[in-house]
Amino acid sequence: MQEDKARFLTGMRRVSGAVAVVTTSGPDGERRGVTATAFCSLTADPPSVLACINRETWVGQLAPLSGNFAVNVLAGEDRHLAEVFAGRTAASGEDRFRSGSWAPGRSGAPVLETALASFDCTLAEALDHATHVILIGRVLETQTGEAARPPLLYADGVFTTTAEGAQAVR
Repeated sequence: MQEDKARFLTGMRRVSGAVAVVTTSGPDGERRGVTATAFCSLTADPPSVLACINRETWVGQLAPLSGNFAVNVLAGEDRHLAEVFAGRTAASGEDRFRSGSWAPGRSGAPVLETALASFDCTLAEALDHATHVILIGRVLETQTGEAARPPLLYADGVFTTTAEGAQAVR
């Protein structure tokens, strides 16, 4: 028996997750980004992360070609950035980068200067699975913000935060 898709999606919405903007930069300098919650550390030696991105997004199409991506973990006050890069505003493509302060990382991917943490990566491997591409990145550089702040979370279909999250980071 196949799992019911609607029930699966409802169950997954109940799993709280940190929110990041996954970015990439193409050979012509075009920058693209998408809000994501499906990312995690993979190994500490070598430092590696993975991000699962819908293949239909610009990041899902461009990152496997460009060979770079960055995972920019958002703080609670970055809710607007999450909305912009989730496509919930009129901004698209390069225009999304007008929100926030961005600089090119060592890989060439855009890095959010105010992120809780940013993991700038070269693409080690891209794996296709159903509707998504799994980006496995070798971390070239990790940047962390100066002070611990409450993280932005995604739970039950909304962006939220918690002060307790900031206490756990300290």
